[in-house]
Amino acid sequence: MIHVGVIGCGHWGPNHIRIFSHSPNSQVLMCADLNQERLKSIKTLFPHIQTTTDYKEILKNPQIMAVCISSPTNTHFALTQEALEHDKHVLCEKPLALTSQECQKLKDLAMQKKKILMVGHVFVFNLGIVKLKEYIQSGELGRIYYAHSERTNLGPFRYDVNALWDLAPHDISIFNYLFDHCPQSVSARGQKCLGTSQEDLAFSTLEYPNDILVNVHVSWLDPKKVRQITIVGDKKMVIWDDLDNIGPIKLYDKHVEKTAVFYETYGEFQLLSKEGSITIPNVGFNEPLKIQDQYFLNCIVTNKESDLADAQKGLEVVKTLCAIQESINKRGVPIAIENPVLVR
Repeated sequence: MIHVGVIGCGHWGPNHIRIFSHSPNSQVLMCADLNQERLKSIKTLFPHIQTTTDYKEILKNPQIMAVCISSPTNTHFALTQEALEHDKHVLCEKPLALTSQECQKLKDLAMQKKKILMVGHVFVFNLGIVKLKEYIQSGELGRIYYAHSERTNLGPFRYDVNALWDLAPHDISIFNYLFDHCPQSVSARGQKCLGTSQEDLAFSTLEYPNDILVNVHVSWLDPKKVRQITIVGDKKMVIWDDLDNIGPIKLYDKHVEKTAVFYETYGEFQLLSKEGSITIPNVGFNEPLKIQDQYFLNCIVTNKESDLADAQKGLEVVKTLCAIQESINKRGVPIAIENPVLVR
């Protein structure tokens, strides 16, 4: 039985508490939050859990083996570092930290302490995203031309980070997973439409190996909630819609063919679109957060580092975010990613 402590009981914290409490091989002993009302709510739902406004009580509890950190982004580095120093395994919500240097420090500390450090890149545990990877790896889509993601809504508005740091870690982690690599360079533009100190929206272009272009659109200022990814190959195309509960994956048997057209003096190609059927595969349904948290527990039991969301993958996402932010600050100037690596 793995005893868990949860730091942060805002949006995601209660979901982690529910999952770890219901798992057959874990139990939540304590949770911490500065908001007493949130703690009262947790106590009502889970009377057995000890609540506190001082997270250090969790770190000092010798019974607690693992800590889940779901606090504001700007606290991730300090809390994760302190938890590792107290010899706890850590699952930290995305992003792992706000700089690549901080991520590297946490990665090194986890290795030194021989503890599992995993980042909450929950979408790599989404069955629809797993299906996209199967299509890419099997060659069914053919050569990938480009991909496009859209993650928009009207709010919720945050004041600790901008829309890029709030939303784009999901899409960057997804594309790094799909293409087994982090981007080689990025360029981006953002806008502070609401007049705050944070960008409300961003349009980013990521260049992956093999001439794959990826566009990522994130926004707190759109009329409709959208969670979609489109991938275009030279054989087939596919769309993933996370909000479509009936058929989140639609595989389009569409492509473009080149047909030679000969004239008296020269030959040229005519592009013809080929329309085929639309397939909606049954990808099944499971709660990605539940799969992720159980995966974290399994890593602790087997003493094996996470292959899907370890500290290195968290580092690559943050490195990409920093480059995108730099490009935004420089009004779209392309920024090369330092030492882009395989993220398998």
